[in-house]
Amino acid sequence: MSSIKIRTKRLNNTTQIRTLITHPMDNGRHKDKHGKLIPAHHIQQLWVKHNDELITTCEMGGSISKNPYFDFLLNGGAEGDNVNISWVDNLGHKDSKTHIIK
Repeated sequence: MSSIKIRTKRLNNTTQIRTLITHPMDNGRHKDKHGKLIPAHHIQQLWVKHNDELITTCEMGGSISKNPYFDFLLNGGAEGDNVNISWVDNLGHKDSKTHIIK
């Protein structure tokens, strides 16, 4: 099951792309209940594509909150177009999901 949820909404000549990513986003500076440091584990890069064309990228660090939410506005976009969101974290884990605009 993907860690990415994508919702789109057509607004006049733009498309709103909303995504919620399930990820711990640990910065490596917090301690668990036993006093041990929780190792850093956060998304480093995020890519958003529209019909296989890269429209934006984001480089992140540990300062982003757990389960990050992002909202983008795309100029254009039509019913049936594909939106793909991918990420990779500092441990090499990755995920990707494609959504069809309705």
